[in-house]
Amino acid sequence: MDWGTELWDQFEVLERHTQWGLDLLDRYVKFVKERTEVEQAYAKQLRNLVKKYLPKRPAKDDPESKFSQHQSFVQILQEVNDFAGQRELVAENLSVRVCLELAKYSQEMKQERKMHFQEGRRAQQQLESGFKQLENSKRKFERDCREAEKAAQTAERLDQDINATKADVEKAKQQAHLRSHMAEESKNEYAAQLQRFNRDQAHFYFSQMPQIFDKLQDMDERRATHLGAGYGLLSEAELQVVPIIAKCLEGMQVAADAVDAKHDSQVLIELHKSGFARPGDVEFEDFSQPMNRAPSDSSLGTPSDGRPELRGPGRSRAKRWPFSKKNKPRPPPLSPLGGPLPSAMPNGPPSPRSGLDPLAILSEISKSVKPRLASFRSLRGSRGTVVTEDFSHLPPEQQRKRLQHQLEERNRELQKEVDQREALKKMKDVYEKTPQMGDPASLEPRITETLNNIERLKLDVQKYEAWLAEAESRVLSNRGNSLGRHVRPPDPPASAPPDGSSNNNASQDNKESSEEPPSEESQDTPIYTEFDEDFEEEPASPIGHCVAIYHFEGSSEGTISMAEGEDLSLMEEDKGDGWTRVRRKQGGEGYVPTSYLRVTLN
Repeated sequence: MDWGTELWDQFEVLERHTQWGLDLLDRYVKFVKERTEVEQAYAKQLRNLVKKYLPKRPAKDDPESKFSQHQSFVQILQEVNDFAGQRELVAENLSVRVCLELAKYSQEMKQERKMHFQEGRRAQQQLESGFKQLENSKRKFERDCREAEKAAQTAERLDQDINATKADVEKAKQQAHLRSHMAEESKNEYAAQLQRFNRDQAHFYFSQMPQIFDKLQDMDERRATHLGAGYGLLSEAELQVVPIIAKCLEGMQVAADAVDAKHDSQVLIELHKSGFARPGDVEFEDFSQPMNRAPSDSSLGTPSDGRPELRGPGRSRAKRWPFSKKNKPRPPPLSPLGGPLPSAMPNGPPSPRSGLDPLAILSEISKSVKPRLASFRSLRGSRGTVVTEDFSHLPPEQQRKRLQHQLEERNRELQKEVDQREALKKMKDVYEKTPQMGDPASLEPRITETLNNIERLKLDVQKYEAWLAEAESRVLSNRGNSLGRHVRPPDPPASAPPDGSSNNNASQDNKESSEEPPSEESQDTPIYTEFDEDFEEEPASPIGHCVAIYHFEGSSEGTISMAEGEDLSLMEEDKGDGWTRVRRKQGGEGYVPTSYLRVTLN
């Protein structure tokens, strides 16, 4: 079924229908255009949102970037950004493949439709023109017939009239004959015109207009097909990005699963672990002793045997809160008055008890306690901290990590300069063997510059290595002091740390100082010693056993080596710094990394 056969008389209907189809095509193009604008605005808002929440600082300068939860959040932002990119791709595909193509096709359809209807209207005008000519010839034939009949009647009336002259009769007959001849010609012309009009009309209704209608039908069907394809492009543009969007969603899920609370806790330890030893107990200051003595007494709390009741400088310093000026030479042992001990100052002032009033001594002792109480505030740092090249403004552990990082960077730069020097030497050899390739002398400035850089970097490496060695020794010393020293909690533990020879250096120093007899100078020092018995360390029994998961060399001071799979006795649990004290079956005791062990407590 076609329009030319079934709708031969529905010219206006077809004109309205084809115009409606083109309007629908234009409406769809406008819809897709607005949909594209929505997608672009959505993608832009997503990108602005991602930009708003992305970290402003580079990852290498942002400590928070090391946490898994922060990394997952950044990954989610990146996936959202990729998702926004896919929305932009959808908008681009819709704009190019739908809006532009369908708009162009709509213009072509409008031109084709206009051409077909112009052709149909011309055919209608031709048919109407033929019909007018037919009507004109018909009216002329009718008029000529009436005039011929009238002329014949006039001639016949004059012929019967006896009063009419012969000339009048002849003239009337000639007029009647002429009118009759004109009527005959009009008749022939009318018949010819009628035959021609019937032929044109048959051609118009059976050939010309059906062809035009069929062309319009083909045009409309092509338009509908193209519009349906445009409908399909809308979903096709979405389907093209579905795999990538699915990957974005999978990436978000992977980022969510990548959050590791244990890892973040370990990262926090690595970032902010200071490496300082834990503070010792605040010593008891017995202010009642001087009040019960006679004013003539010149010593503070000296028992009958002559030994001072205050603690010696070695012990008091070992239990003092460690935060002070970092990377500074150790000052000589201080007395409670804040000055050096007589042993540290050969020509210094005499013992405090020989020339000062006991109340003044107590005042100085109370002042010496204040830095220990206020030192905890140094944990938070200050805004006015001066950044030094050796990072001495940082805690020992952080200083060691920063120095290690700087040393690795210097080594990489040094290796790069060495490789560049070797390349320049090879290029110079090539220039010397083949002068036409270049002048060897032109490479001398670059070689000299490279050598200078190498020397400078070697000096930097040596400097950082020395600083790193000093920082590592300080970290191990603080770790030994922290782990080897017995810190008395409110409820004492069941066993004290062992007093074996394999303990760390700080413990050895404390033991040696406790075993040596007090010298004359130390007896003169007004430091309480009546609590010494509380700090005597006794050998401890294992609190569990552990198995070495990995091999450990134990080359650092205070550590012990172990083989993979070796059974060890657990002497002391990890105190939060990542080290555990163990004892080997063959003998020997020291610290190993906690992560290298599988621990079972008794």
